[in-house]
Amino acid sequence: MKRKSIKAAEADLTPMLDIVFILLIFFIVTATFIQEKAIDMTPPPPSNSTEISGEALIVRIDENDLIRVGGRLTDVEGIRARVERAIAENPDISVIVQAHPQARNQLVIHSVDQSRSAGVQNVGFAVDGDGLL
Repeated sequence: MKRKSIKAAEADLTPMLDIVFILLIFFIVTATFIQEKAIDMTPPPPSNSTEISGEALIVRIDENDLIRVGGRLTDVEGIRARVERAIAENPDISVIVQAHPQARNQLVIHSVDQSRSAGVQNVGFAVDGDGLL
């Protein structure tokens, strides 16, 4: 009797590794890297200079999330109307959003959005050194 030697079946993984490598290169090359645009919420460093070129409308947000535009109490939706009224009086007006450190960032962003939608291009941030408005 002749004995047949049984060879163990082995899978060659080289072609599979080649395909995985090619797929990896394909996904890296075709992936789009999108840089998201965001508002810079970093407060400016405190400085001794408080000069404002031209007239500015102050939007203040206190620690209780109360919003005042030019000293008058309003809500987020009312900012646009007040800014538009100020633009009608002075088309070169700037808006400065001054927020308390404990104010919600959402209100600050909405304030900037409302000011820009009213037509003001110069919207800035002001920070009081001691955190009080």
